[in-house]
Amino acid sequence: MTEFWDRISAVSPTPPAWIVQIAALVAVLIALVPQTWRIARNVVTIFHEFAHLLVAFLTGRRLMGVRLHSDTSGVAISSGKPTGLGVIAMTFAGYVGPSLIGLGAAWVLGTQHAIAVLWIGVIAIALMLIMIRNVFGFISLVVFGALLFTVSWWGTGEQQVAAAYFITLFLLVAGPRPVLELQRSRSRGRGRDSDADQLARLTFLPGIVWVGLFLVVTVGCLVLGGWWILRPV
Repeated sequence: MTEFWDRISAVSPTPPAWIVQIAALVAVLIALVPQTWRIARNVVTIFHEFAHLLVAFLTGRRLMGVRLHSDTSGVAISSGKPTGLGVIAMTFAGYVGPSLIGLGAAWVLGTQHAIAVLWIGVIAIALMLIMIRNVFGFISLVVFGALLFTVSWWGTGEQQVAAAYFITLFLLVAGPRPVLELQRSRSRGRGRDSDADQLARLTFLPGIVWVGLFLVVTVGCLVLGGWWILRPV
C-alpha cells in the first residue's frame, strides 16, 4: 500500500510543450474522424455511465448495475424515489460527466500529479467492474482498465504524463459531441427515452432546454480545462 500511495502521489515532471500540443491534436482528430470516433466513443460512454452511478450513490440511491453496449449506448440502473432532486441530479450527470471529469483531471494536472489522473481512472474502472452486468461491458472495461494500469504501473514518467494529458484532453474535446448527436437524434423523432427527455418528464423544462444545459456545461468545461492545460504551453 505504501508503494501504491507513493505512485499515486508522485509529483510528475512538467511535459515539454510539444507533448501537450500533440496530445491535444490527437484528441481532436480522434473526436472528429468518424472511424476513430466509433471506437473512442465507448470511452466516453464508460465515463457517462460512471457519472450516473457516482451521483446515484451520492444521492442515496441503491446501485443495481450498469450495462455498456456495442452501439456505444449504456444504461446505469439504480433504485430509489422515482422523482425528486436525487433522480434529477443522477439523470443530468450522464452527458456532463465526461466533461466534468476531464475538468477535474485538468485541475489535477495543474498540480503536477499527472500519474494520479491515471490511477483515478484505474480505480473508477475497477469499481465499475463490480457493477457491470453484460459481457460486452465487461470486455470494454477490462481492455480500457488494462491499458490504464499498464501505463500507470510500467510506463516511464514521460509516457505516464503524455497518457494523462491525452486522456484529459480527449474527455474535454469529446464531451460536447454526444450532446450534439443526442439533439440530432431527437430532431429525427428518436431518443424518446434519452436523459434530456427523462429530465423533461421529471421537471417543467422541455427536453431542448436540458440539451442546451448539457451543451453549456460541456463546452464550458472544454474552454476552461483547455485554458488551464494549454495556457502554460
